[in-house]
Amino acid sequence: MPLTHVSSGLPADGRQAVFDGRMPAVAGDLRIEAHGIQPVPEGNRYGGPGRLFTVWFAPNLTMTGVFTGTIGIVLGLDFATALTAVVLGTVVGAIPTAYLGTWGSRTGAGQLPLARLAFGRAVAVPGILQWLSSVAWDALIGLFGGDALARLCGWPFWLGVLVMMLAQGALGVLGYEAIHRLQIVMTFVLAAAFALIAWKLLDGVHPAVNGSAHGADRGGAFVLTSTIALSLALSWAPYASDFSRYLPRTTSGPRMFWCTLAGLVVSFVGVQALGLWGASVLTDQTAAGVAELLGGGPLGAFGLLAVALAALCSNAMNDYSGSLALQTVGVRVPRPAAAAFAAVLGFPLVLWMHAADTTARFQNVLLFVGYWIPGFVAIVIVDWLARARARAGAPIDLAAETGRPQPGWSAVVAFVAAFAAAVPFMDTSLYVGPVAEALHGADLSYYVAFLVALGVYTPLRLRHRSRP
Repeated sequence: MPLTHVSSGLPADGRQAVFDGRMPAVAGDLRIEAHGIQPVPEGNRYGGPGRLFTVWFAPNLTMTGVFTGTIGIVLGLDFATALTAVVLGTVVGAIPTAYLGTWGSRTGAGQLPLARLAFGRAVAVPGILQWLSSVAWDALIGLFGGDALARLCGWPFWLGVLVMMLAQGALGVLGYEAIHRLQIVMTFVLAAAFALIAWKLLDGVHPAVNGSAHGADRGGAFVLTSTIALSLALSWAPYASDFSRYLPRTTSGPRMFWCTLAGLVVSFVGVQALGLWGASVLTDQTAAGVAELLGGGPLGAFGLLAVALAALCSNAMNDYSGSLALQTVGVRVPRPAAAAFAAVLGFPLVLWMHAADTTARFQNVLLFVGYWIPGFVAIVIVDWLARARARAGAPIDLAAETGRPQPGWSAVVAFVAAFAAAVPFMDTSLYVGPVAEALHGADLSYYVAFLVALGVYTPLRLRHRSRP
């Protein structure tokens, strides 16, 4: 049974054409990609692993990452210790994402569609979470980018947001190749922009040499800073193979892994290090605050443009992966329409957040919901490795693999158990678990969720080892 049939849960008939459609033929083919969750045939693959660096580098060069980077200093760490925590957390979070990204070229399939191998029809659980999260992050990032665009052009706020949503929605509709081409260009544009911003912001600003946290409090702050950095890199894991599914099957796995890892680590560490260094002046975490810090004028306008472009880069990927997630759940909507739908939903959500001044609370809810990702990663990796062992080195036959999906209940049990076990270890602005509180704020929830999912799902998966 082909992957698209399994994903939709419908018999093989003409209705499945909604998951197929026109594919880009070569690099630079910017016509609309109608292709949905149907695996990309080998004859339609193209490109090289180098484009994975740019597609994972540019979308992370955002002021959101800079502001997140200030947390280590706010928690009382000195610059060197906080930077060590950021590097450690980013690398640990980026490794699973880079590994999952290698599956795209080996299968021609996106990440959520591939999750059907482990979850069966229950893939609707992570699929709905992923789709809702993509729309919500669309709105949150779009708010910041739209505000920057409105200030840059002298427009009312709603018009800046509308233009931002239209632009990112258009990229999501155009699809895979348009996003890759955008990120190639933006890698150079945004790298130059942030280098200039860094030079201006940090002129005369000195990092914290001595932190205020000591003893157990310092250890707790280190772990929390590291976990926050980890969560940023790991948040891309459910998207990972979406942006490598057109690469040829013969593409080097190690090169794909290292290009993805480098793109994630260099970008995330760079922006967070900027936040750590300039934490003392990065107090107004808004588009207006960025323009003011840059001294207004042409440089302030350039900073606003960089903020808007960074939001565009990130949200185009949200819309694209969200469209694949919606199809994976079983909604028979053409991929371009699904991508446009996400952008359309994001617009009123931005206006609501702005009018009700609920941005901070909305972001906190999103970060809390993101704790589902470590359990998801553990489950799909265990299932993948079990299938690889059963194949004994034979090439992947995705049609055969998807014809033998695992019982979804075992993945759901592990998925729920992982999230529940992580709750006492969480340290968020919404909730601080008793274990995290006892550990002076150390947030170990991501590690706990991953290990619990691993411990619960592995024996359940082995019970079905005769059904690889």
